[in-house]
Amino acid sequence: MYGVFAILLASVFWGTTGTMAAQVPDVTSYALGALSTGLGGTLLSLTAYKSIRQDWKTLCVNYRLCLLGGLCVAFYPMAFYTSMRFSGVAIGTVICIATSPFAAAILERVLSKQGHFGRRWIGSLCCGVIGVILMSWQDTPKAMVDDANGLFALGIFIAALSGFAYAGYTWVAKQLIERGVKSASAMGCQFGVSAVLLVPSLWWTGHAWLSDSHHLWVASYMIVIPICTGYLLFGYGLKTVAASQATLLSLLEPLIATLLAVTIVGEKLNLFGWIGMVAIMICLLIQSWPNRNVKVEYNPV
Repeated sequence: MYGVFAILLASVFWGTTGTMAAQVPDVTSYALGALSTGLGGTLLSLTAYKSIRQDWKTLCVNYRLCLLGGLCVAFYPMAFYTSMRFSGVAIGTVICIATSPFAAAILERVLSKQGHFGRRWIGSLCCGVIGVILMSWQDTPKAMVDDANGLFALGIFIAALSGFAYAGYTWVAKQLIERGVKSASAMGCQFGVSAVLLVPSLWWTGHAWLSDSHHLWVASYMIVIPICTGYLLFGYGLKTVAASQATLLSLLEPLIATLLAVTIVGEKLNLFGWIGMVAIMICLLIQSWPNRNVKVEYNPV
């Protein structure tokens, strides 16, 4: 149950990123992703330094998994923010989040030979996906009507790729943990690899963050809370929660993002949106409810 709570709390932190990004509209999506994931990943890997050092031999043996996870982490923010620019915030977010549970389940089933598509999982998935779609029903981007350059369709495709990237590094973290690596090491090594790929780009994108104290405050929050703290919690949760269940639990993220958008940013939510929020809460309750037929072994790492 603690693992479920940790993932839900991480999702709450992630849900604040949209509102914080709205506070710096002059910063490009690429610069936002490079800073939050690049510097946030650096801080996350430094925080997990002792853990990574203890697990170094195991990480080296599984270096291919670490590299794969790092590439997924680096690709995810770039694809996510680009998809929102091409196809709209609501549509891009919906496609990404709706794709990730499918991707996680496929990876577990095909590559790990674990998990199954039971009625409980399918039911919670349907509630979650329907909820996210209803929450974004009120916002249809103009690109859907006028798509002369094909950017809207490209945005949907990129959003789906970002969902697979998210599921990819979730699956890698789970694999590393199951092979004896501590959760902090599993997340820290992946984000460390992504930092190596993303931080250099701040040389030509980071100037926007240095314009004033307001930008620096937003940057500090994005680095410390959603990325560093959020993914430490997420990694802890993965010790006892399956990757496919974790991606479903993270459906709390768009719910929090919508609530903050309504109360702080000033966006409006129609009846479909509120019904969608209820559907997502049902999804979370189904996933959080203990399954007495399955015994979960917990080994502190």
